[in-house]
Amino acid sequence: MTTFDPTVEDLLRTLAPQVVGVLTRRYGDFAAAEDAVQEALLNAATQWPAEGVPRNPRGWLVQVAGRRMTEQVRSEQARRRREELVAGQVPADRRSAPGADTGDQGAYDDTLALLFLCCHPVLSPASAIALTLRSVGGLTTGEIAAAFLVPEATMGQRISRAKQRIKDSGVPFRVPGRAEWPARLDAVLHVLYLIFNEGYASSTGPELRRIELSQEAIRLTRGVHALLPDNAEVAGLLALMLLTEARGPARTGPLGELVPLAEQDRGRWDTAAIAEGVSLITAALPRGPVGPYQVQAAIAAVHDEAHTADDTDWPQILALYGVLARISDNPLIILNRAVALAMVDGPAAGLALLADPPPALTGHHRLYAVRAHLHELAGDREAAAADYRTAARRTANLPERHHLSLRAARLAADPNRAARLAADPNR
Repeated sequence: MTTFDPTVEDLLRTLAPQVVGVLTRRYGDFAAAEDAVQEALLNAATQWPAEGVPRNPRGWLVQVAGRRMTEQVRSEQARRRREELVAGQVPADRRSAPGADTGDQGAYDDTLALLFLCCHPVLSPASAIALTLRSVGGLTTGEIAAAFLVPEATMGQRISRAKQRIKDSGVPFRVPGRAEWPARLDAVLHVLYLIFNEGYASSTGPELRRIELSQEAIRLTRGVHALLPDNAEVAGLLALMLLTEARGPARTGPLGELVPLAEQDRGRWDTAAIAEGVSLITAALPRGPVGPYQVQAAIAAVHDEAHTADDTDWPQILALYGVLARISDNPLIILNRAVALAMVDGPAAGLALLADPPPALTGHHRLYAVRAHLHELAGDREAAAADYRTAARRTANLPERHHLSLRAARLAADPNRAARLAADPNR
């Protein structure tokens, strides 16, 4: 999405899945709806900064994209059959497009329905997650590729194939019944987790955080939790998001610079979010079975309940990462576990754990950042500076690059600088 006004861009990113949901429900064609909405978004990105945002921006997008959908339907040979199908599926009071200044109270349900549609079992889990990140999360193909640790071209092909499979399957657009949840829930939760992560620690761009993404992930996860209040992993994911996002205000300094966890002003943490997150995970863990989101939430709770960095219960965190490593294949876990191990048994132990990292981490900037931190703790300034510089070159997030470069420069400039406790890579 291309705009010159970041406020408009944030608004369009939030509205896009809602509008796709409306049009997919109305016309029954997800792929065509997404294409039409993309054209409407481009029109809005051009017009709104110059002419002002409409009073009802969502209605404006529905109207413009709806007109495009109508043109597409009429241009196809199967127009009559498809219009009859749509007429039979859509209630009479919703067959005409709403005016640009009229509201639609179904936005929330439409976004959830789009989430479940993209996570339909006709798709492989990887394709479902990628498609949902694009259509619901508003992430670019490059951002999704970074989350999956694959080339951007590979991810683009995966998303295109997923859209075609959705189109060919004739999948109905609706929130699935409870009996259909088991086949979709893992993908839904993984999508929400990745959207949140991209918002909390952006993979690219001039801002450390993309608050609109992390807040949307929390909003949608609350919706899933309302549908499944007794599911421990749903509660665990919501708790993880709240406990992590609670630190958000303290993660950046006055100029937007990254502030490591150990150096954050914990008085700026959101105590209400921490209390809610702790309550959720405390209630979820006994229900079992314990899944990766619950364990990560428990780790986040240990961090958040420490009044100072020195009060952090690292042995408990290390034990929890051991549990997490047994139930999750996420290669990034080894980085976090290495830091916890270093805090308990010394930096040499953490570095030994990273001596033979998983192939997916080869070349990843976080591997170099963690190694640099551990070398710094061990007093090896030269190795730490070299790894910090490599990590800085490999990250596309500008505040993170600046932070890593600054740490390397300080180590090179001050040979007597003592190693300081830095952030857990989860931040």
